[in-house]
Amino acid sequence: MNTALKQWKEASTLILTAGRRLGADSLSPRTPLDGNGAATRLPHSSEFDYDVLLLKRSAKSTFMPNAYVFPGGMVDSSDFSSDWLDVFKSFLNSPGFGLRSVKQPVENRPPIFATNRLKLGSPIPGEVALRICAVRETFEESGVLLVVPKKEEKRILKSFQDTRFSQHHTEHKLGCDELSKWRALVNKNPSNFMRMCQELEVLPNIWALHEWANWLTPTAKYGRTRFDTAFFMCCLQEVPSTLQDEKEIERFQWSTPSEILQSYQARRLWIAPPQFYELSRMCRFPLLDNLHSFAHQRATEGCDQWMPVIVLQDQQHISLLPGDKLYPADPSKPTKNDQKDSQLEDPTDDSDLHRMVMSDPYTTTLQITVKPKYNHLLPVVTPALSHNPKSQL
Repeated sequence: MNTALKQWKEASTLILTAGRRLGADSLSPRTPLDGNGAATRLPHSSEFDYDVLLLKRSAKSTFMPNAYVFPGGMVDSSDFSSDWLDVFKSFLNSPGFGLRSVKQPVENRPPIFATNRLKLGSPIPGEVALRICAVRETFEESGVLLVVPKKEEKRILKSFQDTRFSQHHTEHKLGCDELSKWRALVNKNPSNFMRMCQELEVLPNIWALHEWANWLTPTAKYGRTRFDTAFFMCCLQEVPSTLQDEKEIERFQWSTPSEILQSYQARRLWIAPPQFYELSRMCRFPLLDNLHSFAHQRATEGCDQWMPVIVLQDQQHISLLPGDKLYPADPSKPTKNDQKDSQLEDPTDDSDLHRMVMSDPYTTTLQITVKPKYNHLLPVVTPALSHNPKSQL
């Protein structure tokens, strides 16, 4: 845990997808959209063979109350505890506990991944601890437990030799009473997650989590708390059982990416800009096999650190992202919202755009002409819908 951070709180979030049966009117088998090509249509919900887990934050939450979010939360010191060395002892001779190495040069890696944790007093690599955090928080908030039995260690070690393909994963099955007992204990004290793994002889399935993105909270947004969040992708074969969290989370739902985006545009739910962007990316892959294959193969490329810079222009909030022609050299410096920029007002100049234009909390438009780095996806860019309170999805 990086205790040297004063402004940021490190966190992990998990984009958890799970397979479901295609409807009779689906277009499967479907060729995935070109990740770098133009796309202006969201796939119909029936074209998806998977759902994404969203959790509604409590109205009493101090950070983004009532928002629908992916499961996740703050890193705890127990995620970096040296006691995890005993849990993962069969993997200590494998670099990164068996996680595949990332090609991105360390000097270009986001600090949340590149920070030398040994110098901060922990023998647990950041890429391991961040995944432990994501698995733990997902269990705390939704009851979905992503672990593998220790008796499968040999199979896992052998699978490291095959870098060509990774199978979908399944959740670990526990009795409902036992699951509820441990979930209550972990919610009470995050260090109980390690105790649970030791007593049940299971391992957090860090190998099922593929590095996806790194988002930072913009200046002066969502209160004083700011997060440096690692995003991971995980694909399950089928929708797992979930348990309601009555404290932080009011409800959960499994929906396709397009259903979520359409519900957001219809003002039936609110999602934060990172969720909007990542769900729009996922619309490139309506089929779980294609999404999983892409996430598995792309994860070794690395990712960028994105801290949106918010500019107010003509009553619209414009969220500038790295690569945009107006993105500042030092994004940590506060922007002057009252300072107009002629380039923002020129609708004919579409060179090097990477931004989200928000007319109101439920109306977001992506403007992107830059090529994504690290072999990542461009989002499906669709025009914002005009709000009609009588419209039905």
